Amino acid sequence: MVSEVFDESRRTSHTHNPVRGGVPAITNHQKMGRRGRLLMRAVTLWSPRARRPRPPPPSPRLLIAEEQYNLVAQPSSEPIDPRVHIGHVHLKVADLDRALAFYCGLLGFQLMERMGSQAAFISAGGYHHHIGLNTWESAGGSPPPPGSTGLYHHAILYPDRRTLARAVKRLLDAGWPLTGGSDHGVSEAIYLDDPDRNGVELYRDRPKEEWPRTPTGELAMSTTRLDLVALLAEAGA
Repeated sequence: MVSEVFDESRRTSHTHNPVRGGVPAITNHQKMGRRGRLLMRAVTLWSPRARRPRPPPPSPRLLIAEEQYNLVAQPSSEPIDPRVHIGHVHLKVADLDRALAFYCGLLGFQLMERMGSQAAFISAGGYHHHIGLNTWESAGGSPPPPGSTGLYHHAILYPDRRTLARAVKRLLDAGWPLTGGSDHGVSEAIYLDDPDRNGVELYRDRPKEEWPRTPTGELAMSTTRLDLVALLAEAGA
């Protein structure tokens, strides 16, 4: 009799486990049935141990300057598509109205879109923009000091010598100072600064068949003094 009671207690003592919130603790699969086995599987999957987050993967190591140089210094097996060209340049300026007075009022670019006093987009010929101007990080700012990295100049290509000459004459008539003029063999160029002291080059290319080359056919650009008088003579032609 005692053995029967003991056996009965063993059969019933595992039907409820208050530590597991009333989940059956029977581990005999034949006694648990399909529903019990599924319930035990759910408890295992949702236990605190199973939900413990995995440690995040290590952050990628940033390349040092020497490694970056070694990476980009390798010759490319696939050269850039020859149809690619520089689409626009975006400049930080201190005063948007002042910058627009120079690029649109003096050089003649067309204002395509303006965003209040913060940004403007200008172009030649109706393109969405060749030059972007913004004061987002530079309103009231000053040009970078000498010895700083950054933009050396941006260049505006004119279709021929006559249109370049007319642009230069327009600058001189307005009293805008030029900083230089050079004949590079492949092109003729005039240099100046915009109101924010960003370097600007106005130039025209010579026909490709006139470009100077070495006896082995390599390009041989040079820098000689530009004949400004001869260039300006083209303005009235």
